[in-house]
Amino acid sequence: MDTRRTILLMVFMVSLFLLWDAWMRQGASTDVSRQKPGSSSGLLESPSATGAGGAGVTGASGGAVSPGASPAVPSGVNALPVPTISAVTPPAAATIATGQGQGAAASAPRIVLQNKNLLLEVDPQGGRIVRAVLLTQESVNYPDGLVQLFSDQPAKRYEAQTGLVSASQGQSLPPNHTMPFTLLPLKEGQDPERMVVLVAESAGLKLTKTIAIEPEGHQVRVAHTILNTGADTASPSLYLQLMRNSEPPPGESAFYMTFTGPAVYTEQGKFQKIDFSDIEKGKQNYVKQASDGWVGIVQHYFVSAWLVNNQLVREFFTRRVDTNLYTAGMIQPLPAIAPGAQQSHEAILYVGPQEQRVLEALAPGLDLVVDYGWLTVLAKPIYWFLEQLYGMVNNWGWAIVLLTILIKLVFYPLSAASYRSMAKMKAVSPRLMQIRERYVNDKAKMNQAMMELYRNEKINPLGGCLPVLIQIPVFIALYWVLLASVEMRNAPWVLWIEDLSSPDPFYILPVVMAITMFVQMKLNPPPPDPIQAKVMMLMPIIFSVFFFFFPAGLVLYWLINNLVSIAQQWYIMRKVIAPQ
Repeated sequence: MDTRRTILLMVFMVSLFLLWDAWMRQGASTDVSRQKPGSSSGLLESPSATGAGGAGVTGASGGAVSPGASPAVPSGVNALPVPTISAVTPPAAATIATGQGQGAAASAPRIVLQNKNLLLEVDPQGGRIVRAVLLTQESVNYPDGLVQLFSDQPAKRYEAQTGLVSASQGQSLPPNHTMPFTLLPLKEGQDPERMVVLVAESAGLKLTKTIAIEPEGHQVRVAHTILNTGADTASPSLYLQLMRNSEPPPGESAFYMTFTGPAVYTEQGKFQKIDFSDIEKGKQNYVKQASDGWVGIVQHYFVSAWLVNNQLVREFFTRRVDTNLYTAGMIQPLPAIAPGAQQSHEAILYVGPQEQRVLEALAPGLDLVVDYGWLTVLAKPIYWFLEQLYGMVNNWGWAIVLLTILIKLVFYPLSAASYRSMAKMKAVSPRLMQIRERYVNDKAKMNQAMMELYRNEKINPLGGCLPVLIQIPVFIALYWVLLASVEMRNAPWVLWIEDLSSPDPFYILPVVMAITMFVQMKLNPPPPDPIQAKVMMLMPIIFSVFFFFFPAGLVLYWLINNLVSIAQQWYIMRKVIAPQ
C-alpha cells in the first residue's frame, strides 16, 4: 500500500486532467444533445414540407400571415432544390472588400448607424454590415480601445450578409450581397442615425433592405421587402449569413482555451458547435433543416446571431468561401410572389456581449452560447447564485468571495471528514516513516505493516480523497462560470484589480495564492518519500507561475478557496482532533 500523499497527488493529477478535458471540450466541435447529424452534403436538400408562417413574414396582398396558417408556397419550391449560397459567392471574397462585386462601379460611402451601445457601418455594396463596434465594451486589444466584433480589416474579416437566391433555373441572379444597393430617403420621423433603407433590383425582383437599431441595445432589426417586378410568379429564398475568418479574437490567452466558431440551435439538435477545421474538411455535423432555431458565430464573451420569429422551414449551412474565410447562415424559402405583389421578412441580428438575461429573452437556447461545457447542469445554478450575490453587494469581486465561502460551507461536512483523515494520518506519520525505514528492501512487508497500522488506528487511507473527488465537479463548474461570464469584463474588485477578466497587473494575487498553498502543505501530513516531498514543494511555485496569466477573478476564487480551506483544516486539526 502506497502512502496517502501519493494518493493525494493522484487526486491532484486527476483534477488537472479534468480541467484540461474541459478546456479541450470547449474548443472542440461538440454536439451537446448527441443527436444524429443531418446530411453533410454540400448542396442543401429541398424542404420535405412547408412550415407555418410566423410573425416575421408578411403576405403579398397585405397583412401578416396568421400564425398556424399554411403559406402559399408553390409546389416548385418542394420540387426544386433550394439554391446554395455558393451561387452568389464571388470567385474571390476579397473583391467585396474593395467594392468590385458584380455590377459595381465604385464603392459608395458607408452609412454609419449608432446608439448608446453599438456603432455599425453599412456598405451599400451588397448592403452588408461590415463593421460593428461595441461602445460599452472597452479593451486594450483593439486599436480604438473598444471591442470591434465585425471588421473589414483583411486579417480580421467578419461581417453580416443577406440577399436572395432563386428556385428558378436559367435566370440571372436576384439581388444579393455582392450587388450595389441604392440609398433611399427616409420618411418623416425616421432617424438617419439609427436607420438606413437600401434597394436593389435584378432578375425581376426588387429587394428593399431596412436596417435599424433602437436607442440602446445590441439588436439590429433587418427587414427585407421583395417586390415581384417580373411577368411570372417568383419563388425566391432569402439567406442570412455571417462571414468570418478562423482567427481567435485579440487578447486570447494561451493558458486556457475558449471556443471560436459557428453554432446552430434547433429544438431537434439543441446547441451544436461547428469547428472551423471541420468546415475546412467538409466534416461539419449539425441539424441541416428545421422550422425553428438560429445560427451564429461564437467567441469568448461575445456572439453574433441571426434570429427569425417564424416557423418557415430553414436550411442551415456552413461552408468555406475562400482561404481562411467561412460562412454560417440559413436559407428560408418564401411564399410565392405573384407579379406586382410583394412579401416582407423580418429578422434580428444580435451583435454583442453574451449577457445571459438578454440572450434568454431574445430566442430559445441563445443563452447557451455562454458555454459551460459538460457541467452546464451545475454551472447554470452557480451562475444564478453568483448573480444574486452581485445584486446584494454590487461588486463581482466580492460576489466571487461570498460565493466561494458559501460553497466551502456547504461542503464543510465532506471537508471535515477529509481533514480528520489527514489529522489521523499526520499523527501516525512518524510511525509510517519507521515502517518504511524498517522494510526499505521489502515492499510486501512494508505494505502489510502499513495496512495493519491503518486497521489498528481505524484509518481509511482513502478517507481524505473521496470527499475531495465529490467536490471536484462543483469547483470545475465554478471555474467555467468565472471564465465564460462576460460580466467579469472590466469589472473591478479592490485597489489595483480593475478588471477581473484580466491578469493581476502586479501579480499580487498569484503570489499570495502560492503562499497559501505552502501553508496548506504544512498542515498536511508530510510525504514519507523525499522525492514526493520535493515535488509537492514545487507545486506552489508552478501554480503561481501559471496563475500569473490567468484572469484575476479565477485567481481570486482559488485564493479564497485556499484561505477558507486553511481555516477549516486548522479548526478540525487543532480544535477537534487535539482534545480527543
